[in-house]
Parts: sequence; structure tokens; C-alpha cells
Amino acid sequence: MTIFSEIPEQLVFADGVFPSVVLNTGIASTIKQCNDWLADNQSTIEHELARSGAVLFRGFPIVEAQDFDAFSAAFGYSTFTYKESLSNAVRINYTERVFTANEAPKDMEIFLHHEMAQTPHSPSKLFFFCHSPAETGGATPICRSDHLFEAINIRKPELAKQFIDKGVRYTTHMPAENNSDSGQGRSWKDTLSVDSIKSGEAKLAELGYDWQWLQDGSLKATSPILPAVINNNGHLVFYNQLIAAFMGWKGVRENPSLALQFGDGHAILADDLLDIANWAEEFTFDLQWQAGDIVLIDNRRSMHGRRPYSGDKKRLVLVALAA
Repeated sequence: MTIFSEIPEQLVFADGVFPSVVLNTGIASTIKQCNDWLADNQSTIEHELARSGAVLFRGFPIVEAQDFDAFSAAFGYSTFTYKESLSNAVRINYTERVFTANEAPKDMEIFLHHEMAQTPHSPSKLFFFCHSPAETGGATPICRSDHLFEAINIRKPELAKQFIDKGVRYTTHMPAENNSDSGQGRSWKDTLSVDSIKSGEAKLAELGYDWQWLQDGSLKATSPILPAVINNNGHLVFYNQLIAAFMGWKGVRENPSLALQFGDGHAILADDLLDIANWAEEFTFDLQWQAGDIVLIDNRRSMHGRRPYSGDKKRLVLVALAA
């Protein structure tokens, strides 16, 4: 007997529905019952996660950050804390492993991306938990990146080959101080987990970055060559931050070379990036949050983002990462 259900909004691909959904129809009314049920069904859930790329848990008794911490910890994955990441988005921790999805202004769209794929270290899985949904908007779009790359390969095969062969480099700007009004507002000290320019430069050199200090005390850093495409269990996946960077980073839509280039230094054309961003919507499911929802995402298979939202009620979605 399957533990998975169907909801009307699910996308249907040749390999099955997306995302997979588990509804709490008498499964658990306490956190302990949740954990016992997860222990009995984890292999089934992980098998489905590998197929689908995302699993939504709806109606479970998850109310506060501590409940979410316990639920995500029950899977037994190694923790990937935000402090140790090289992401420069501002976040707020609720527990050691649980933090806010993003502190960017509510009218700002966070475009599709694989978590931390613009850095040398990225998590394998993400848990999202909706503590409180927005009054209007605020959906979390999730996109099957393997299907997206298949479309790129069919529609622009030479471009697909360049992504495979060359990889990509990202140039980011880290401010001198945290700025929560920016999607990239985490300071270079926090991002690099250092307390001085000397230790920052040592960390950048160790990771293979090029860098430049700017007059206002901020840091311009260019990553080593990172993959634009990975092989995930036999599926080629468009694994990167190109859509988010092109569509959302300041000034990049007008001039992609400010932040994006192939690994060999050649430019990635704006028209190609715009096509990819548009095609991604074909493979994207907008998760309209209900309070208590949890979604487990395979970060090697599916991208995610955040739609803008409005209203006086704060949208609060929390995250836990797995190494």
C-alpha cells in the first residue's frame, strides 16, 4: 500500500508526478509518532525522493522550529549548518540547524537555483518548513533541473555542450557589513567565517577564488570553475545558480559578464540565459504553502526559489540542510 497521495496541482512527467506528496491521514498526532513513522518508512521516502526530486509532507503536527528540527533530524543525515556555508544571503538561526529561508524584502523575487551551487560546498538535501504562510503570494517554486537540461540539450545542443565541457564561474560582491535589504547582503566576514582581511584572503586562496578589495570595504570574489551540469544517478542535471544570478543579481540581467562566465572565461549570452529562465517554468511547480507543510528537496535534482508576497502577515519559512 503506497504512502503517497495525489493533489490536483501536481505536475505529471513521463517518470511520474512532481512533487510527491504524503498526507497525514492518521499517520501521526505527535512528534514521537512522526519519528517512529519516519523510521519505518525512510527507505520508501528516499526512493521516492530520488525519483521525484521533492517530497511534500502535509498535515503533520509540526508547529514550531523545534518540531521542525526534530522532524528533519529524524532522517539521520549529517547536518550542513548555514554558518559553514559560503552563501552570502542574510539568514536568522532559530536552532543550530534551522534558519530562515531568506531575509530579502518581501517584494523581491528569489529566482530558481540549486542551494549554494555558486560555491565549492553545497548541501545534498534541503528541508523547508512553513511556520506561517504569506497573506498573498510567497509560493516556493520547485523545478526539475534534469528535465530542464534535457530541454536545453534538445533546443540548444551546442550551448548544452558548453555547459558540460566548460563549467561556470561566478563573481559575487560581499559587503563590509550585513545588509538584510539585499538578497546577497551577508558580509564577507560572516560569509567566509573569518575576522580579518588576512584570514579572509587565506580562506579565498584555499578555496581557489580570485578576489579584489573595493574602496568601500566590500569584497569582489570570483569562484573557481564550478560545474554547470552534474550527473545525478544517470540523469544530467542543470546544477548551478545561473537563473537566479541572471534574473536577480543587481545589474546582471543587463550585463551577465558582471557575474557570470564560462569556466574558460568566455561570456554566457543574455539571450541564452533568458531562454533557459523561461523554459524552466515548464518544469516548475509552485508550492502554495499551508502552515505546517514540510518539503524535502533533493538539491542535486531540483531547484527552488521564492515568489514575492504581500500583506501585513510575515511569511516565515524555515530551512534545514543536509550535507
